Amino acid sequence: MFPPKKILFPVDFSDRCNDAARMVETFAGHFQSHLTLLNVLEPFTYSDVPFDATPLTKQQLSAYLADELKQFDVDRVLLHGDPAIRIIEYAHAEHFDLIMLPTHGYGRFRRFILGSVTAKVLHDAACPVWTGVHMEQVPRLEDITFRNVVCAIDLGKQSCAALRWANQFASEVGAALSIVHAIPAETSASARETLVPQITQKIEQLQQAYGAGAAIEVIAGDAALAVCDLAQSVKADLLIIGRSVEDGMLGRLKTNAYSIIRQSPCPVVSV
Repeated sequence: MFPPKKILFPVDFSDRCNDAARMVETFAGHFQSHLTLLNVLEPFTYSDVPFDATPLTKQQLSAYLADELKQFDVDRVLLHGDPAIRIIEYAHAEHFDLIMLPTHGYGRFRRFILGSVTAKVLHDAACPVWTGVHMEQVPRLEDITFRNVVCAIDLGKQSCAALRWANQFASEVGAALSIVHAIPAETSASARETLVPQITQKIEQLQQAYGAGAAIEVIAGDAALAVCDLAQSVKADLLIIGRSVEDGMLGRLKTNAYSIIRQSPCPVVSV
């Protein structure tokens, strides 16, 4: 999973995709990644006028970001079917290390919003997924930097993977790393006095396993708000969270993860 040597970038030719492309270019350039642009043509619905868009879409995909990505090793793939299903199937089959996609789009992927395509990818993808809500705020390519990285862990099964990915990324880009854990807001003051040192010690033990030395914050409050508030306060450039390792009906995306992604002030990598 790290470093991300194979990156999948699902595209719908929207403005949000154009903005996200600057971050994709940054990741691919730094990690010398092989990049694949994937577009999925959805099947016609009963209200659509029959028209084979394949030739036109192939041309559009071939020309998309051609100048911006001319220095990179890029594949361009066109598939047909349900976007979320095809993205997941292709990512699994080709063993990608990272999927990068914005949470909303306004092109062919009309349902390319968190809660549909993006949520399905987050539920079912086995590899880390980068998502960004505020694509209009992505800096110019030359201004993109990673100074502060936040890792949110709940001390569940996926905490180790999230912390390992966050520590490796922060070390690679020379960023400061902070770790945040939220406890319930209703936790009494006396209980906090016992609980906070215990949680801090557990996190320190996890850090020792990966050679990390991050600042640790244990905050009482709603998990999503606490994580996003800390990311905001330290001006995080990237937030790393863990997803469930369980498959099945509920998928891999937990309720807190969904809320964090929607409210985060910066892009999120869900490991």
